[in-house]
Amino acid sequence: MSQIAVIGSLARDSVEGERRVGGGAFHAARGLRLLPGARATIVTKASDPELAGPVVALGFPVEFREASATPTFSLHYDGDDREMHVSEVGEPWGADDAAGWVAEALGDARWVQVAPLLRSDFPATTLAALARDRRLLLDGQGLVRVPETGPLRLDDAYDPEVLRHVTVLKLAEEEARAILPDFGREAVEALGVPEVLLTFGSRGSIVFADGTSERVPAHPVDADATGAGDAFLAAYAFARAGGHAPVASARRAASLVETMLAQGT
Repeated sequence: MSQIAVIGSLARDSVEGERRVGGGAFHAARGLRLLPGARATIVTKASDPELAGPVVALGFPVEFREASATPTFSLHYDGDDREMHVSEVGEPWGADDAAGWVAEALGDARWVQVAPLLRSDFPATTLAALARDRRLLLDGQGLVRVPETGPLRLDDAYDPEVLRHVTVLKLAEEEARAILPDFGREAVEALGVPEVLLTFGSRGSIVFADGTSERVPAHPVDADATGAGDAFLAAYAFARAGGHAPVASARRAASLVETMLAQGT
């Protein structure tokens, strides 16, 4: 039995000119394989079946389907700051798929990490289908990233209905700035999501849950941080599925990311 599942499209990434497989499904699996006893199902798609190879090699059950398009990005880092360019927008995940082959692939997983790359990936109707008898953990990229080619743009024009189906929302700093007036508890709780994780790269995170907020520190690691947020949310999901409280889960997730970056895996 899989304790958690991860769903999201694979991507073609060019990081500082180096071509790589990308996407939250891949990077989440990278992190999970470093957790002893981690059990997960990866549900993903792309227009190029060869992109699935590196995901399968990580050792988790993978359900792959061919898509009409593959999200394609170029990335440049300057410390914790990242510049991105969108070359191709991926195919959305439909509600019919979510209630059909995707539901079958998810099986009895009750905690599901949803890993959008752009706002068009997972409409509210799709999340509603995915959320039936499940708890969804959503990456904030799916709220703020505008689905268009060119330099990546963020804005706050998301459908509020999306958040009705979400148990945990992770927002990187730039994503939080796009949709929140400030990082105070009142502003975060106004989103209506039971658990919100604000992540600040090497400066740690803040966990908002159960009417409280608590900062979780991180230790800077001088390494390529691509996929760190996906791995963080995957480790958080695994810990929560195992019965750990939100702050304890965030601490475990921070430790996992530090290990992953230090090992370069």
